[in-house]
Amino acid sequence: MGLAVLESLDSARTQWYHVTTVVIAGMGFFTDAYDLFCITTVSKLLGRLYYPTIDKSGKPGALPRNVNNAVTGVALIGTLAGQLFFGYLGDKLGRKKVYGITLVLMFFCAICSGLSLGTSSKAVMTTLCFFRFWLGFGIGGDYPLSATIMSEYANKRTRGAFIAAVFAMQGVGLICAGLVSTIVSKLFLDACPAPTFKEDPVSSTPPAADFMWRIVLMVGAIPAALTFYWRMKMPETGRYTALIEGNAKQAAVDMARVLDIDIQAEQEKLGQMKAANEYTLFSQEFFQRHGRHLIGTMTTWFLLDIAFYSQNLTQKDIFSSTGLVAKPETMSALEEVRQTSTAMFVIALLGTFPGYWFTVYFIEKIGRYKIQLVGFFMMSFFMFIIGVRYEQLKTEKYLFALLYGLTFFFANFGPNTTTFVLPAELFPTRVRSTCHALSAASGKAGAIVAAFGVQTYTLDGDMKKIKTAMIFLGVTNLIGFFCSFLVTETKGRSLEEISGENSGEDNKTIPNPQISRASEMIPQGSRHHTETM
Repeated sequence: MGLAVLESLDSARTQWYHVTTVVIAGMGFFTDAYDLFCITTVSKLLGRLYYPTIDKSGKPGALPRNVNNAVTGVALIGTLAGQLFFGYLGDKLGRKKVYGITLVLMFFCAICSGLSLGTSSKAVMTTLCFFRFWLGFGIGGDYPLSATIMSEYANKRTRGAFIAAVFAMQGVGLICAGLVSTIVSKLFLDACPAPTFKEDPVSSTPPAADFMWRIVLMVGAIPAALTFYWRMKMPETGRYTALIEGNAKQAAVDMARVLDIDIQAEQEKLGQMKAANEYTLFSQEFFQRHGRHLIGTMTTWFLLDIAFYSQNLTQKDIFSSTGLVAKPETMSALEEVRQTSTAMFVIALLGTFPGYWFTVYFIEKIGRYKIQLVGFFMMSFFMFIIGVRYEQLKTEKYLFALLYGLTFFFANFGPNTTTFVLPAELFPTRVRSTCHALSAASGKAGAIVAAFGVQTYTLDGDMKKIKTAMIFLGVTNLIGFFCSFLVTETKGRSLEEISGENSGEDNKTIPNPQISRASEMIPQGSRHHTETM
């Protein structure tokens, strides 16, 4: 039993509006990545500006450990809260009604983060953390809403590629975070040349540097502002209007307005379909049908983000310890930002960015399941190599950069993308946004472990600690590999077929195709014997 409006969406040819939706939703992820990771490029500058220490250690000032963790981690806490809040509202009020609010929050909080003021270092950092929490809150809403909207608009042949393309804009945001910081720091260096810290500790951090980090943070407001108008013009998804609001006619009208497809409204069939799928998130029915999948999406995203955010947040310390960036005391404050940002930019451009788009290209050919397994395994492999051979790799900085870049490549041509795609496809319309939010929030819990645990452990750049951390991250990825067996392949199937909404019966569990194919290989005689034991 299927609705014509849903079948039309599944079979619709790829059209310009699909591409437009990728851009509209993707710009949110561009903003997300930029805002979350640009702080890494300027956190050492904040230490020199607001916590200067001129003592016998001969090292520049740095943010105290608790302040550094708060500045880089508070946005992640906000993101987790925003994911749960907006994910729930997306199912209760509709995807479109709350979609624009996330951008408004991101715009104003990015501006306010750059305007953080105070009469003391503590006041400035407190203000910055306050606005970055609410910035993260807005960012959090983009995860479940963008994924759900794209999955419900797309046809079943290209759905995975389109959802992955939305998420791939995160890679563009990462590149721009490094690029903007590099350009802005270079402009300030040319305008305000300064001696190295060794030459003159006080003058090595010119007063103009206080404007530099503010500009970098405020640039994140620009893409949010550019996208707001187009988000407000988007109609509600046909699936939400039909299956949740119960209005097949309006769903047909809305989708026909933006997509060139012939849709029929079937109100009677809709009533039967709704009646068969009234179960709630906390019901036994949901647990029987989707419990295993929800555990799978939550655990894999949690484990992945421990590694992924540890990599991104600790880059600045690893770059310095391996010689990719000069020692802080041999540079001025702005030169340190420039070198750190340039290294981040190169790693993102050559390692992170290609991984996202490899997934976009191959996800409908290989499938989500295999890409996730391969990604987790290869991340573990390269992290184990880096961890075990870290002493030798410190002297081979280009080999280290290659191996380090490969961990980013397989994160994105792997679980960093697929953990975003799968929750948008596995769950029924009534709780799709909430389930994606729970999965994403679990991921951000892993990111918080990275920010307050792994980052704290490696903050002093100690070689043994970094080595131990890399081995630990390899282990978490290996556990993620095995947890991936809890999810299933969704390639080539409609959302209603995957979730069981199109039947309402005889679908208490949704089998993993990999397990099903394995069972089909059992000889008939053996299978009969097993069934009668």
